[in-house]
Amino acid sequence: MMENKYYRKLERREVEDIAERILFEDNHFLLFNKRSGEIVQGDKTADEPLSETLKAFIAQRDGKQGQVFMGVAHRLDRPVSGVVVFAKTSKGLERFNALLRDGEVHKTYWALVHTPEKGVVDSVANPDGWVELSGYLYRDEKKNKSFLYKGEGEPPQGYKQARLLYRIIKVLDNYTLLEVRLLTGRHHQIRAQLSNMGCPIKGDLKYGARRSNADGSICLHAKMVEFENPIGRKNAKGELTGTNSVIKVEAPLLGELHRLLEH
Repeated sequence: MMENKYYRKLERREVEDIAERILFEDNHFLLFNKRSGEIVQGDKTADEPLSETLKAFIAQRDGKQGQVFMGVAHRLDRPVSGVVVFAKTSKGLERFNALLRDGEVHKTYWALVHTPEKGVVDSVANPDGWVELSGYLYRDEKKNKSFLYKGEGEPPQGYKQARLLYRIIKVLDNYTLLEVRLLTGRHHQIRAQLSNMGCPIKGDLKYGARRSNADGSICLHAKMVEFENPIGRKNAKGELTGTNSVIKVEAPLLGELHRLLEH
């Protein structure tokens, strides 16, 4: 088979690893379980991003000779693991971006946080155990960090409302495992809001963790993504994956979180 001139040839072990981490794929979308340390799209480090690795994978697997489209539909921070959505067509990317704007993409995260002396605030009023955190965040691009507004009244220009829900899943000796649902999608929102309530994520030095994780990760994992497929097509098995059908995937734990919770 002729090699694609646009992309590097992947070794067999890398091809197998990528294939195992594909959570869902049809004509327009590819949902992938990202490891901590991998970058979703190119940055100043010049490390190969997942968007390019997946292009090479598709070209090699499907025998494509031309260029491959792999749009970054949403991002995860480099030290975070879990589900990332890529669009295999420009139509898929456009439709998914519209779902994001309309708040129709539902994301659930798992976060292992330091337990404060008084414990994590739990909800007794809500039978489902959810607690809402609401505030205003400002993104400092030079520091690549977000800060919560702690003043009175309306925040200054540049602050954006940030809302999320969390509930306790498990309590360990020094840490608490939280399930988090985003109601808004702000820069470093989960990291900043949990740190602000005295519960920095394990390994997250930027937001107050006492020490780093050995693998360089932070214990934040994008566990689940759910949305209605906005394009009426069938997948490789002939199953309908189009309008009014729900795409819902859960990503197995990776790295430090997997070591702590599943071993």
